[in-house]
Amino acid sequence: MEPHHILAEIHLCHPPQSLGYVYLEDNPQPGAQLEVEGQQYTLLERHHRYQLHANRYQLHHIALYVQLDAGMRNTTGSIGDVNCQYNAHSALLRCAINPGGPCQDCAFFLPKTTVL
Repeated sequence: MEPHHILAEIHLCHPPQSLGYVYLEDNPQPGAQLEVEGQQYTLLERHHRYQLHANRYQLHHIALYVQLDAGMRNTTGSIGDVNCQYNAHSALLRCAINPGGPCQDCAFFLPKTTVL
């Protein structure tokens, strides 16, 4: 029995562009890592696209919205500079002020304060 393949359109969020279509063997969840043409991406959103066929809606394809994996993951699995007060401690979002990064030379960098 063949594995069920799902047609997925890959969209890069920043800058907005389509990376094309691929067939997936599984159904990745947001936060998962995807490799497309040798490049690593982090899945941000997944949208199902349906088409009316024989008076029933059937899954036509899935749109996956990804961001380029900057390779800045730290030991906690989050991205960005963990020494910054605004770091989101998330694998999907760097911070609220500069979510697209980069953290290096960020004008909004504020060192974490330690409470004694």
